[in-house]
Amino acid sequence: MKLSSAGLLVLVPLFIFTFGPMLGAPHAEVVAYFARPFPALVAALTIIVGFKHFRDGAQIMLEDYVHGTAQKICIMALTLLSYGAMAAGLFAIAKIAL
Repeated sequence: MKLSSAGLLVLVPLFIFTFGPMLGAPHAEVVAYFARPFPALVAALTIIVGFKHFRDGAQIMLEDYVHGTAQKICIMALTLLSYGAMAAGLFAIAKIAL
């Protein structure tokens, strides 16, 4: 979890500075901007590391407060949710970038 925190410490400001200028821009301009490798790579890495960090933190919380079979079910659901959201975000970026 410390490693993903350090990664997010670098990635989030990069993401803000690459994503921020595109807020409110026309669709064609945003697609052309994210078709470039650097903004697409920063967004993809932010999504990957962010959702991994989310999963790790939420799993620790579940291990502390939920016990027994419910804990296992909740952790499986959490893993499915985090990897599903990660895949959806990466698919959206790939669709724009390619």
